[in-house]
Amino acid sequence: MTNIPEVGVWLIFLLPILSFVIIAAIIRPFFNHKALYAGYVTIGSIGISLALALWTLLSVHHEGGALSFEPHEWAIIGDTTIRMGIMVDSLTGIMVVVVTLCSLMVQIYSQGYMHGDAGYCRYYAFMSLFTGSMLGLVVADNLIQLFVFWELVGLCSYLLIGFWFHRPSAAAAAKKAFLVTRVGDFGLLAAVLYLFFKTGTADIGVLHGMAIAGLLSTGVLTWAAIGIFSGAVGKSAQFPLHVWLPDAMEGPTPVSALIHSSTMVTAGVFLVARTFPLFTGSETALTLVAAIGGFTAIFAASMALVANDIKRVLAYCTVSQLGYMVLGLGVVGLVLFPKLAHEGGDSHAALHAANAVTFLAIFHLFNHAFAKALLFLASGSVNHATGTFDMREMGGLRRHMPWTYVAYLIGTVSIAGIWPLACFWSKDEILHVASDLGDARAVLFYLAMITVFMTALYMFRTVFMTFHGKYRGNKASGHGGHGGHGGLHESPKVMLIPMFILTALAIGSGWINVNGWFGRFFGEHIEQSWHFVFSVFNVSSHGYLPIASFIIALLGVGLAYTIYIRRQPTGEAIGRLFPVPYKVFSRKYWMDELYEKVFVVKVLINGLFRLFQLFDTYVIDGLVNGVAWGTLAGGRILRKAQTGRFQVYGTVMLIGIVAIVGFVYLFT
Repeated sequence: MTNIPEVGVWLIFLLPILSFVIIAAIIRPFFNHKALYAGYVTIGSIGISLALALWTLLSVHHEGGALSFEPHEWAIIGDTTIRMGIMVDSLTGIMVVVVTLCSLMVQIYSQGYMHGDAGYCRYYAFMSLFTGSMLGLVVADNLIQLFVFWELVGLCSYLLIGFWFHRPSAAAAAKKAFLVTRVGDFGLLAAVLYLFFKTGTADIGVLHGMAIAGLLSTGVLTWAAIGIFSGAVGKSAQFPLHVWLPDAMEGPTPVSALIHSSTMVTAGVFLVARTFPLFTGSETALTLVAAIGGFTAIFAASMALVANDIKRVLAYCTVSQLGYMVLGLGVVGLVLFPKLAHEGGDSHAALHAANAVTFLAIFHLFNHAFAKALLFLASGSVNHATGTFDMREMGGLRRHMPWTYVAYLIGTVSIAGIWPLACFWSKDEILHVASDLGDARAVLFYLAMITVFMTALYMFRTVFMTFHGKYRGNKASGHGGHGGHGGLHESPKVMLIPMFILTALAIGSGWINVNGWFGRFFGEHIEQSWHFVFSVFNVSSHGYLPIASFIIALLGVGLAYTIYIRRQPTGEAIGRLFPVPYKVFSRKYWMDELYEKVFVVKVLINGLFRLFQLFDTYVIDGLVNGVAWGTLAGGRILRKAQTGRFQVYGTVMLIGIVAIVGFVYLFT
């Protein structure tokens, strides 16, 4: 097999960026009446990128882990040369396939969903840039290059969340996402600069080697890892910077599908995985990662239990599942890395092990991406028919939208971690490692198990409220506000076909780790025991934990069925029985009020910014005004010396001469 050439890897992210340029500079200004061209250009460019991504994945597999390419000189600043290059390893190979595949399905689906929208060309231009930016982030071989694409991803998310900018709610959500993620990005930028000035390099591979070889102190690694993780917390919507993601649902549904499956929010998990060797040198950083991930998983799940907007439920589900991935990265470092790294002082083996242990989180990211993209596209299909995302105005849709129902149900079963669908396998791996946590950190395992129950409960709540029972909305509504179609109807084929492809992936993607292929692809050293392909559970290697998690998930499904189908008791009755938790969950723990009314208004506007205003008024302006007043006053005094009398001039000259002589005498 011929490995992919370097130019092929560069084209993976340059083609979507070229698509953005073509649409923005040519199609939109000159061929806007042929708006469909924009969709074709985007789909074509990302389709070619997907083919190149698959070639890259096969090349990495053929080479046994990585391809090596020399970086190119980017900028010279003094004695420092900054290079731009590509890093192609197992992590890159998996991620470029996930991003391009999910993006391609979303772009095809968008042709039906966005049909007739006035911003059609603008939409595809932004989506092309969004995809290209995420792919550029994935292949970057140094932190400065990565940070550039990281910020481009943030910019594109702002543009797409606020795509319908004439809606005040969309404009506000875009600003909120942009500002909240900037908080985390500040920490990432600080970490990049800190590492650069400490080591003189931003090359990721070099930093990996220095961390593994012990050339960086624990203190340096701890602060650098915390800074990097803060960037991940912002992008991946982890507590306490999670508040932007539910509001990001104001953008078009295909945008939500792309953001939640393979771009933007997964960038944070990818960043931690990419720089994981830096984390393994600090137990403090690993503990923080695991704790934030475990808490976020159950924290977001609690809010999903009471949300009535189907996209918001899916948004909270994303936050929770990202918490699972972050938990996986944390616990794998705490539990497994000491067993894998430092094998006889062999730094190469240690680096290999550090890369390998990221496979748990990336395996769940891989499976989650397909299921979550499917769920969002199916929710968009529902909106296309009903004109709403409010589940209280739905019901009975399985009779009118059978294909959408099947797709959404399969996505739900997968995301709930129910055998034999994809997410069961990756969820089981994370739970297995988390079960090895000792002392106080064992609570993270129990949080993860409780989240399994809650995920099944709130996800099947969406199934039963949306597709079962009787229709509670207006049957004359249609097409989600885009106009056109009246009455309940199944979506067109251009929307259904991408959903069918993602349905197949949501069923089967987890099975690629049968016999440990996915783990071995990442160089995983842990023994895999998937001996029985058709066995129900991997009892031989994981004990009875898979059966326990499966039963817990089924209990969640059963409770959802009892409440929302049997209605014994009803959801309203449970809310009245537990009013305090219901109010806390429905008000989102008052986090929005805390940030917007307390932090922004009282702390920043009325506090810090008021101090800045006073400083500007009385210090800066006072200094400037004082200098001006002193100049005028001095002028008035000196003006009195200009009298035209020679004796006054002589007196002034004498005083000046005496002053000069005195100065020379005293200071020389």
